Amino acid sequence: MPNHAPIALFVYNRLSHLHETLNSLITNELSSKSDLFIYSDGPKNSGDLIKVKSVRKYLKTISGFKTIQIIEKKINNGLANSVINGVSEVLKKYPTVIVVEDDLQVSVDFLAFMNAALDFYSPNPEIFSISGYNFPINIPTDYHADVYLSYRASSWGWATWRDRWNKADWDVQDYQEFKKDRSAQRQFNRGGEDLTPMLHKQIKGIIDSWAIRWAYSHFRNDARCIFPIKSRVKNIGTDSSGTHSGNTNKYDVALNIEGESVMLTNNLKLNAEILRNMRKVVQPSLFRRVLNHLKYQ
Repeated sequence: MPNHAPIALFVYNRLSHLHETLNSLITNELSSKSDLFIYSDGPKNSGDLIKVKSVRKYLKTISGFKTIQIIEKKINNGLANSVINGVSEVLKKYPTVIVVEDDLQVSVDFLAFMNAALDFYSPNPEIFSISGYNFPINIPTDYHADVYLSYRASSWGWATWRDRWNKADWDVQDYQEFKKDRSAQRQFNRGGEDLTPMLHKQIKGIIDSWAIRWAYSHFRNDARCIFPIKSRVKNIGTDSSGTHSGNTNKYDVALNIEGESVMLTNNLKLNAEILRNMRKVVQPSLFRRVLNHLKYQ
């Protein structure tokens, strides 16, 4: 019998988005075979208390998974600490995990794709994570694989293994060395020119992001992330409803609706055109790039 990775779902106060996330997860055939761990963060203030209570009331009504465990936090830990601690907790019990936040819609074959990729790429230590999301990019007509390699990790519906996750340095202890090394910064930015500035902001306390530190772990370990050609995840939270997202349709994608099996291969090589197209999507504006250079160089 195949092993099905548990799902770690991180929620806060967006009930309508959470409805869509869970409804799409339940359409997956493997949901009934998957253990679900829901981490509900505590309210930041009295204004959020009612919303958090509404979310927790709804969570007690859901079904459709093998098991459901709801972890309610009394205080607000913030998304970064919630994800780092929650994923670490799940990976103490299981060798793999699939991670979802409460502003994502997933395809009917999301869990099948993630589990197949986790199983297939488990022996390859170069692969640190699996992304269910793919950016709205053009794929070369002569590229025939169903997945591709990227320097960049994704935080929108992803999965990893215990041994890879445990290599992350959440304190970024070599930051001072990295800050002085322009060559290392250029290498990190192979995944996008926004990466190094985001790491600078993280260290300065301007942002609180687990994702940039996870991306940095990929870089420091010379690791890659697997992306699907057809996206299995759509972000429905870029509507100014969340703490960490603005209002944009820049990253909108069409969900894979066919549910066909995916051909996975070990003979993947980094595709320069795909990586270039990805960097174009995530590239900061000229104003932002100039500002980043002035503030963080």
